[in-house]
Amino acid sequence: MEKSKQGVLYLCPTPIGNLEDITLRALRVLKEVDYIAAEDTRVTMKLLNHYGIKTSLVSYREQNREPMGRKIVEDLLEGKKVAVVTDAGTPGISDPGEDLVKKAVEAGIAVVPLPGPSAVICALSASGLSTSKFAFEGFLPQRSSERRRHLESLKTENRTLVIYEAPHRLLKCLSDIRDILGERRIAVAREMTKLHEEFFRGTVSEAIEKFEATPPKGEIVLVIEGAKGEESEKRSMGLGEGEEVGRMILREVEEKIKKGMEKKEAMKAVAREFSIPKREVYRILLEGEKESPPNSSS
Repeated sequence: MEKSKQGVLYLCPTPIGNLEDITLRALRVLKEVDYIAAEDTRVTMKLLNHYGIKTSLVSYREQNREPMGRKIVEDLLEGKKVAVVTDAGTPGISDPGEDLVKKAVEAGIAVVPLPGPSAVICALSASGLSTSKFAFEGFLPQRSSERRRHLESLKTENRTLVIYEAPHRLLKCLSDIRDILGERRIAVAREMTKLHEEFFRGTVSEAIEKFEATPPKGEIVLVIEGAKGEESEKRSMGLGEGEEVGRMILREVEEKIKKGMEKKEAMKAVAREFSIPKREVYRILLEGEKESPPNSSS
């Protein structure tokens, strides 16, 4: 490893599940640095023991990131080499490593990123949704009211959305997604690279039905189809896959009316849920009435 007066901060990705998913370079760096700053030393110790690495560990986590971050920067300025790792995946992405990188950059310290495992990229690449443009939102707020407000800000985002979620909040989160973003295609990636890896691909409603029947366990990444422009929405209601969406909208309006909602209010509610203009719902209702045969009595 290079020797210099000033130290180097290495960002070392670690496996998100399967311990084989680590690069040879990352293993070398973990062996050669002066110490490793770990989000949870117990988790990182399992990895080090697996590969026979004896480098010392220090705890660097959300609860101590300010004092420990300053200490690490002081060590780097004295010429030490430090590797920062998260519990799983690439450090600095939705974890305290982000703050340490900022401190190191401000102090003029070299920050060297190593390529490696990332739950975001793994889930996105296997989602079956558009990967040309995407927006990573990390964990959404835990409180439903705050989560719904945040989702409102994403209603017109046409890039594919990638979100982390805990298993015990998944159903509530999916329900809020359907209410705010509407019925979209979604991929739910669970326990990636592990023994019970699972990918569910379908609509948000289908995902809710699936996970109501089988409560989820393990780490979860949601990949959500981006918003469509009004013109593409109109086209999607025309043929093929869009026909099913049209029938779904008809059913939703009818269900709300059966439950006592006025027709206009039902149309407004469905337009919000599907993120489409109210006039589009009205058009679908008219088309449905034309296709339905008149009632006949005998």
